[in-house]
Amino acid sequence: MMMANSAFFQLSPTFPLNNDSSIRRPLFKVHNISFCDKSWVSVSPLDLKTKNARSKNQYVVCMSVQQASKQKVAVSPLVLEDAKDPPLNLYKPKEPYTATIISVERLVGPKAPGETCHIMIDHGGNVPYWEGQSYGVIPPGENPKKPGAPHNVRLYSIASTRYGDFFDGKTASLCVRRAVYYDPETGKEDSSKKGVCSNFLCDSKPGDKIQITGPSGKIMLLPEDDPNATHIMIATGTGVAPFRGYLRRMFMESVPTFKFGGLAWLFLGVANGDSLLYDDEFTKYLQEYPDKFRYDRALSREQKNKAGAKMYVQDKIEEYSDEIFKLLDTGAHIYFCGLKGMMPGIQDTLKRVAEQRGENWEEKLSQLKKNKQWHVEVY
Repeated sequence: MMMANSAFFQLSPTFPLNNDSSIRRPLFKVHNISFCDKSWVSVSPLDLKTKNARSKNQYVVCMSVQQASKQKVAVSPLVLEDAKDPPLNLYKPKEPYTATIISVERLVGPKAPGETCHIMIDHGGNVPYWEGQSYGVIPPGENPKKPGAPHNVRLYSIASTRYGDFFDGKTASLCVRRAVYYDPETGKEDSSKKGVCSNFLCDSKPGDKIQITGPSGKIMLLPEDDPNATHIMIATGTGVAPFRGYLRRMFMESVPTFKFGGLAWLFLGVANGDSLLYDDEFTKYLQEYPDKFRYDRALSREQKNKAGAKMYVQDKIEEYSDEIFKLLDTGAHIYFCGLKGMMPGIQDTLKRVAEQRGENWEEKLSQLKKNKQWHVEVY
């Protein structure tokens, strides 16, 4: 990894790591420090594997993103900037690439419903990608619906820039929520119905092998023809993955061919404060680039909308609807990523706001799509 020469770092307190719910930390939220943002630490993959060996008496020294300097981080190899078109489907399901798990870190705190993990993968520079693309993952085992055949490919948005979390172009990171099923009658977890791929990823250990395909996708690529453009990003849960890649490219990495001078505005909807993902990174950008970055959170179990009901991401959008519409009218790009159930509520809100402004939403949406300002990736 290459790092800014004059960066000044300060270590945060150590803490015993027994299990996810018993982490003790006097100064920071669970999910803000358990991630240990590797991007700001000079460490090799081998060192990281050693640090991630989980044992009862292990102590982990983490560095908070908030304590890193504003100096941007140098990246390599810069040849990754040379391609005119994004890499697409370099590896296909019948001939996937065998990569290696570097680390698996729990991102959320104990009060978050469910578990979400940050999974770093070593692809050795052999499966390059651009921000906004996805990898396919083939979990080990046999497809129960096709005896003798492998599992189907599951797509995951990549949560890092093309340079990865070590800034050397050899890793990629995924943001994965463990899919579990609870029996509605007993209230107990039914392991026979758990998500095969998400559980494989969240249970992986450093050194484990993983079959990946791709990269795939063009709809969520970050347009860089205008470095002063406005980008409005709307995410629910793990849908924040591609936006983490965008923002690291804009505000963390020193890329000679891309100097961001526009506005990036992130709306993130999750259940509660313990469910926030990469909040330390986003908060850091907010502190250091207040004129270029805005960050609004919708916490459905902790906040109320103007009607006194739960606060969802579409409610946050409505709060700033006039400003958002004006930005769209001047060419802003708007992105949506997350569960497909997020879109009906968002679309209804945008339609209602458009009508209040005396506009026809269907016509406006058609124009946004025609202008390539409208980007949607839901699952």
